[in-house]
Amino acid sequence: MGHRLSKIYTRTGDKGDTGLGDGSRVAKDNLRVEAFGTVDELNSIIGMVLAHDITDDIRECLNRVQHHLFDLGGELCIPGHTALDENYITYLETTLDSFNADLPMLKEFILPAGGKATSSCHLARSVCRRAERRVVSLAREDDVSQLAISYLNRLSDLLFVLARVLARQENGKEVLWQPYQEK
Repeated sequence: MGHRLSKIYTRTGDKGDTGLGDGSRVAKDNLRVEAFGTVDELNSIIGMVLAHDITDDIRECLNRVQHHLFDLGGELCIPGHTALDENYITYLETTLDSFNADLPMLKEFILPAGGKATSSCHLARSVCRRAERRVVSLAREDDVSQLAISYLNRLSDLLFVLARVLARQENGKEVLWQPYQEK
């Protein structure tokens, strides 16, 4: 493993630019920085889900996803670098199918609500969708692996299913959307 940080502040970003993994410097609001920054935010929110009392199978899944997201962040941080492969997508699809197998069919919309772990998982799902949008925007201007986009798309689906599972574990049911009626 290469370079390790021994000093946390460097002052090199004080003027609004930052270094990429290849050594080049870009503005802190560059699309590439937005993309890997949002992936980092997603990873942090998954850490919040892991801070709750969740089952071992969900914990194991999300731990693995955090490692995947770190790989994805590295891929996005280094222009032209590839870290993901098809096995990442296959893992998400297989895991998603496994968790989804025992859930009832969706007949109504559900609200991103419920217990603490459920709500945190819904937050992770919505940030995952934002990360996907950021990566798609980056892909319009620069080379980005299609697997990066596919991974985030599939991960948001998995997080949705995990939120449904967590809702049942925390309070036995999901919060269903109903048209709001003014009183």
